[in-house]
Amino acid sequence: MENPPDQKDSSKEMLQPSSSSRRSRAKGGLLTMPFIIGNEAFEKVASYGLLQNMILYLMSDYRLGVAKAQTVLFMWVAATNFLPLVGAFLSDSYLGRFLTIAVASLSGFLGMVVLWLTAMLPQVKPSPCVATAGTNCSSPTSSQLALLYSAFALISIGSGGIRPCSLAFGADQLDNKENPKNERVLESFFGWYYASSSVAVLIAFTVIVYIQDHLGWKIGFGIPAILMLLAGFLFVFASPLYVKRNVSKSLFTGLAQVAVAAYVNRKLSLPAHHHDSNDCYYRLKDSEVKAPSDKLRFINKACVIRNREEDLGSDGLALNPWRLCTTDKVEELKALVKVIPVWSTGIMMSINVSQNSFQLLQAKSMDRHLSSGSTFQIPAGSFGMFTIIALISWVVLYDRAILPLASKIQGRPVRVNVKIRMGLGLFISFLAMALSATVEHYRRKTAISQGLANNADATVNISAMWLVPQYVLHGLAEALTGIGQTEFFYTEFPKSMSSIAASLFGLGMAVANILASVILNAVKSSSKKGNVSWIEDNINKGHYDYYYWVLATLSFVNVIYYVVCSWSYGPTVDQVRNDKVNGVREEEEEVIKLN
Repeated sequence: MENPPDQKDSSKEMLQPSSSSRRSRAKGGLLTMPFIIGNEAFEKVASYGLLQNMILYLMSDYRLGVAKAQTVLFMWVAATNFLPLVGAFLSDSYLGRFLTIAVASLSGFLGMVVLWLTAMLPQVKPSPCVATAGTNCSSPTSSQLALLYSAFALISIGSGGIRPCSLAFGADQLDNKENPKNERVLESFFGWYYASSSVAVLIAFTVIVYIQDHLGWKIGFGIPAILMLLAGFLFVFASPLYVKRNVSKSLFTGLAQVAVAAYVNRKLSLPAHHHDSNDCYYRLKDSEVKAPSDKLRFINKACVIRNREEDLGSDGLALNPWRLCTTDKVEELKALVKVIPVWSTGIMMSINVSQNSFQLLQAKSMDRHLSSGSTFQIPAGSFGMFTIIALISWVVLYDRAILPLASKIQGRPVRVNVKIRMGLGLFISFLAMALSATVEHYRRKTAISQGLANNADATVNISAMWLVPQYVLHGLAEALTGIGQTEFFYTEFPKSMSSIAASLFGLGMAVANILASVILNAVKSSSKKGNVSWIEDNINKGHYDYYYWVLATLSFVNVIYYVVCSWSYGPTVDQVRNDKVNGVREEEEEVIKLN
């Protein structure tokens, strides 16, 4: 654990800007949080609520086959997870976070309206199938599918603009360097932001899905559209309250310029010592980065001035930015390159979390009654709520119980280093997959012993509550690694890259979905003996426990990989800062002892 400077104010005061800051800064602060967090929360309720039952809608109303329906949904989810990177680029480089969120909210709303219209207007989808001899059910036309796909595209664009910008935009409202408790404020904000998003997903999994099941698609699609309209209106309504940071033009172009300049100058020799050669590096007058860091030194050649008369104009600016870049741009590219190995370690956890379809099959085949005499049974698709509940519970427990108790024991505020939290989350993800394999082995063995090997629809006489612990472990893993990675990216990146930092975790989830498909197909083809493989439609015939053990093994290797990446990364920004603070504190204590 690390010990930041001694803090005696309450947690409530901690979330408030300092008095001098309040006088100089009339905008931002906690007042803006309901509008920003609420906007993304409503977006998540709508999009996740639509996704859960969408395969049923495609199969029943559009009469798509299972394979084609799943392909459509896969492309939708992939687009939804990749577009935040595009949204982050547009936000940081051109539009700014406020305008990006506002435009994305409008796009998401329009997409949900179009989707609602497909449920309201019979002519925009295939006519009802009439069960008459000799009559074939009609398939959807190209124009009907085009309208449906346009709805998905607009919703994905909305998610791509809102999700990467909301977190950074909210941090902009609270990030105040004059506040000595700023680091703790941001850590608390990240945790509660993630928890509020989880509550939104929990509502989508329960309330929205229930409405669609019991009240039909017209109401089930209409309510998310209304929520999205309300969220967008409230967000724009609060515009005068926001802190709106200026954008830096073409962020990705700047990163590309650094890479090109470093290659062009690859034969240059770097100065031996920074303090003797600051004038050799190109930097802007107001830049705090006088010389590039020693990490990834080969990139430093992008900002080395070869000849001032040839490289710089009369105004002191670079004549060719593709041959000479500022020290700030060099450090931005370094920050991105440095975090890639650590970022990649979170992909395996996301692969494990994405196995919900197989867990759905498990839950469907087990006894889902709460007790032996109960008539109510938990829907198979609702077991994912235990992951969300565990995540939310951990955030509250960590922020309101663990940290205060540890601070009380230490006598000063303490916090768990972000790299420790990420590593612990990855290890818990490994435990979750090992437990999943063990439970599935027991479930399959019980099903065969009860003569249900050829009957996948039968209920095995074993409680589905055995699945709850693995869902809880997945929730804890997401809470530790998910929140930890978001905080890690945001604090390690320059402020100009904050939206990209916020979108990296979502990008990892997108990559994880693709890799999960690759692993699944590889396991299915390599494990096939005759007509049976480990992955079968009949869960009792397959060996999903073996498949889970494959994922558990990969997860354990990933933990080792993370340890190596964490060690090679070196100290984080927070660690360096706290080492300096502790050094000053020790010097003060020595002075007191001498006096």
